[in-house]
Amino acid sequence: MGVKAFLNGHIYISFCPKKETGGLLVAEGRVLSAGREDKVKDLAERLGAEVIDLKGRTLLPGFIDSHAHLDEVGLSLRSLDLRGTKSLEELKGKLDTFARNDESPWILGYGWDQELFEEHRWPTRYDLDAVEKKRPVMLSRVCLHAAVINTPALKELGLDPSSPNVLKGKDGSPSGVIVEEALNIAKEKFRRSLTIEDWKGYLRAGAFHAASRGVTTLGFVSCGARELTALIELEEELPLRVRVYLNPERDVLKALKDLGIRRGFGSDLLKIQGIKILADGSLGARTARLSSPYEDDPETFGQYNVKRDELLSLAAEANEAKLQLAIHGIGDATIDMILDAYEALGPSDLRHRIEHASLSRPDQIERMARMGVAVTVQPHFVLTDWWLPERVGHQRAKWIYPFRSIMKAEVPVGFGTDSPVEPIDPFETLYAAVTRGKFEAHSVYEMSKEEALTVEESLYCYTFGSAYVMGEEKLLGSLEEGKIADFVVVEDDPLTVDERNLRTVGTAETRLGGRRVL
Repeated sequence: MGVKAFLNGHIYISFCPKKETGGLLVAEGRVLSAGREDKVKDLAERLGAEVIDLKGRTLLPGFIDSHAHLDEVGLSLRSLDLRGTKSLEELKGKLDTFARNDESPWILGYGWDQELFEEHRWPTRYDLDAVEKKRPVMLSRVCLHAAVINTPALKELGLDPSSPNVLKGKDGSPSGVIVEEALNIAKEKFRRSLTIEDWKGYLRAGAFHAASRGVTTLGFVSCGARELTALIELEEELPLRVRVYLNPERDVLKALKDLGIRRGFGSDLLKIQGIKILADGSLGARTARLSSPYEDDPETFGQYNVKRDELLSLAAEANEAKLQLAIHGIGDATIDMILDAYEALGPSDLRHRIEHASLSRPDQIERMARMGVAVTVQPHFVLTDWWLPERVGHQRAKWIYPFRSIMKAEVPVGFGTDSPVEPIDPFETLYAAVTRGKFEAHSVYEMSKEEALTVEESLYCYTFGSAYVMGEEKLLGSLEEGKIADFVVVEDDPLTVDERNLRTVGTAETRLGGRRVL
């Protein structure tokens, strides 16, 4: 690969503490030297290095998205985008336009949020039937824990009023809204129709999309066996590093255990890290399990997606197999259950994780710290979940997305996006972590502004923090000498730009092992 010297820019080696340097020398994919510009320039001349002029731009360690759905990212790029839709009439208009130009057997869309609709209601199958009566249609809510399907899709899936998690209208018939288990059935039906070549196309598209935004390592959660097969075939084409957390499906966990595959199995580019378990739903769909009812629906607590005994059994089996656990927990009741499961395992060096930890009480954060549990958080939720104070009540709103409290307690924390639920763009995430809806006048900001992070703290969580929660901090997350040279070059310095403009910082280059991939 040769030797490359990066000079004449703002070069950050790490954050918290912040380390800056005048030059960066890369050889064989690793950082050879990071120091004064004159020192690096002298070494570059002696080694015959290619000199790359940064032209005053800023070089940062590559962003590490610790929690994203790479398959869904690829699918979303080829689906109807309904984010920001303001009414059901607008939704139907977008669906009509998309359907006229799409010849797929299934029409897929994602990103709608009923909280934005001027009609103040959820969409129904009748709304979709008015546009498309022949082909199955499935439009996923922004959280990916609920969807609306049309009548042909109901028939194709064999769902009826007796099916679990099929919501009913006033007449007792299916409304077309499906959540959790029913949605999983629908997704699986569609996924089985896809070939490995189909998956390779989706995964390739998702990977290049993420890399174009400055992501150099991605934690691929909820990866299925077919998607893993496609990834393995794609490995040499990948523009970023992928760390896989598999679904515990079809005896996958047993197979990994029998084969002796444990955390870190694979190459620097593609590794199996562990198992992802979906323990509850989302706050948007009111399927996240709370310890007391939802404020805006007092008869609803949400739901667990896995029974306590089953979670304990899965966790024990994964831990015994030396696989890292990543358990989805949004509601505080679910977080209690996850912590109970981890406590039952006893001390572990696997850094078992809680995914999201959205509604975390102070006593739970203290317990996470005491037990050494890691968390991955998705700061952009703060902006899109602007309605949360009304949903959970003002008292619990103080516990929503408590990033500073988690960091202050010294709980290991990494950033992610849950993409395509939220944009995979790191600077959108940084903006959310730092501002928390201040400039959007969201009430959640006033109730929890003390949980805002600084830009430096956010960059730390997005680099070294994410590397640490995945057990990769010895190789990734910063640019000290000897570590893998994954970094991004951006047009503006995020540490000096006005916080209002954080989300507009543009990525100029993404480099993997010093090699430009985008």
